[in-house]
Amino acid sequence: MRIINAALVTETVQRLFIEANGHLPADVCNRIRECRKSEPYPMAADMLDAIIENFETAAEKAMPVCQDTGMACVFLEIGQDVYIKGNVNAAVDEGVRQAYREGCLRASIVTDPLERRNSGDNTPAFVYIDFVPGDRVTVTVAPKGFGSENMSRIAMLSPSDGRDGVIAFVIDTVKKAGANPCPPIVIGVGIGGSFDKSALLAKKALLRPLGIHNPNPAYADMEKELLEQTNALGIGPAGFGGKTTALFVAVETMSTHIAGLPAAVNINCHVSRHAGAVL
Repeated sequence: MRIINAALVTETVQRLFIEANGHLPADVCNRIRECRKSEPYPMAADMLDAIIENFETAAEKAMPVCQDTGMACVFLEIGQDVYIKGNVNAAVDEGVRQAYREGCLRASIVTDPLERRNSGDNTPAFVYIDFVPGDRVTVTVAPKGFGSENMSRIAMLSPSDGRDGVIAFVIDTVKKAGANPCPPIVIGVGIGGSFDKSALLAKKALLRPLGIHNPNPAYADMEKELLEQTNALGIGPAGFGGKTTALFVAVETMSTHIAGLPAAVNINCHVSRHAGAVL
């Protein structure tokens, strides 16, 4: 049994949130640059130039890529042969607290959804834990802006809706979102599970590196078709038109009940932030 002090979790979460808010992952930066090279619409090309300048400046000056520094989503894969000494949730919250104060990041969390009183330090975090084989702990943080989160949807489709029904639901979601989620967007799709599991699948899909398709060829084809249909909508960067409405579509699936076909869409703006470490 390997023992990890919860203080190490705090230190790691703190470092990763500061890193993630100031540096877009290389795969996201590269994908945006690729889209700029193939974008024929002048206004769209100008918007992509501005987006590139923004993330390059943020990295150079150690500043947040976006003013919405997000709700603190933290994914933990905890090895079954690891004992974390201390309160894991408290350790994560302390890491978020330190990151958002020391990094001068905007605190966006309200403690009650109706009273709307700001917690002042962006806590509590939204923590997702999976237990896996081994003696390591993988920490992945994803600061998630709410402009894109607000445009996400879930549907309890009928099994008879099938593949075409899922595709229609995803495209309808993107149409209704329009310019609101700050396109070009990254689209996470969750199919199967239960009402709550499909939504979690969609959120986890956003962590997959852009360009890496689902290992199942049928779902890889669906990802490509969804990306093609999304970009054919002509919404474009910031909603000004063009062929770059989405950067990538990632589909994740799991088993489900014979009577249902849950489907969820979690949209992310082009500031698709995440960072990870293995303890």
